[in-house]
Amino acid sequence: MAKMFALLSAIAITATAISTAHAGPTLDNIRSKKVITIGYREASIPFSYLGADQKPVGFSLDLCAHVVDRLKVDLGTPDIQTKLTPVNSSNRIPLIQNGTIDIECGGTASSKQRLEQVSFSVATFASQTAWLAKASSGLKTPKDLKGKTVVVTQGSDALGIAKGISQQDDLNLTIAQAKDHAESLLLLTTGRVAAWVEADILLAGMKADYAKPADLIFLNADYGTIYYYGLMFSKDDPDFKKLVDDVLSKLMASGEFTKIYDKWFVAAIPPKNINLNFPMTDALKERVAHPSDVVNY
Repeated sequence: MAKMFALLSAIAITATAISTAHAGPTLDNIRSKKVITIGYREASIPFSYLGADQKPVGFSLDLCAHVVDRLKVDLGTPDIQTKLTPVNSSNRIPLIQNGTIDIECGGTASSKQRLEQVSFSVATFASQTAWLAKASSGLKTPKDLKGKTVVVTQGSDALGIAKGISQQDDLNLTIAQAKDHAESLLLLTTGRVAAWVEADILLAGMKADYAKPADLIFLNADYGTIYYYGLMFSKDDPDFKKLVDDVLSKLMASGEFTKIYDKWFVAAIPPKNINLNFPMTDALKERVAHPSDVVNY
């Protein structure tokens, strides 16, 4: 019996070695260092932001916690440590590309252009373009912005979107770029720009967290294009992508993904106990029912 047990143990160890020997670079790196480095955002409510104790919290970080749990099992290294590194719109992709972070757990939309540089998981959120302005501005629709200065956050897809809207609707916009979402909001609330263009949920989060939310309004606009968010990681690493996608797909199939979503989008969240009141859209429900990383722009 002892010999049989030893033989089975040897077979199991060999099988594990075989299964991990051909793992991709990200998995190899995590296994060898016993550390996964996660990039997080400091002000992308509710995806990834600093809570009351200045520690990062959020929807995407909760999803990434499940990825870490899976890594501990699959790599046979239960002592994997999590290193958290702040990123912003400008450096998040370079930090993925140079290996500083293994995965970004923030609020980043996938696109055909970005997919030339990095990879994304199956979609974890669906958003649309929106405009935020001061309630006292008298602005009603984006057409009221003709000839005015607006702001986008540096490194955001919003820059290209704003240029496209300006040209399409002949708005002749001057587009300022802020270093992060906090600065974009500051430029808006201090009157240095007329409006801020960004993903609807990010604007909703910044508005809800603002000291006087009623002072800010959304302009009436519907451009029809849906932008799908995901967890972001290194390009051409199919083993790591397969693991991340499998984790998310199983969360979606079990209903756990919806519970995590509701925790951050339709309930009071820290640090101010604000409620974004942002129920899951039909577009996201479709992706939860049929996980996919397909993007159309």
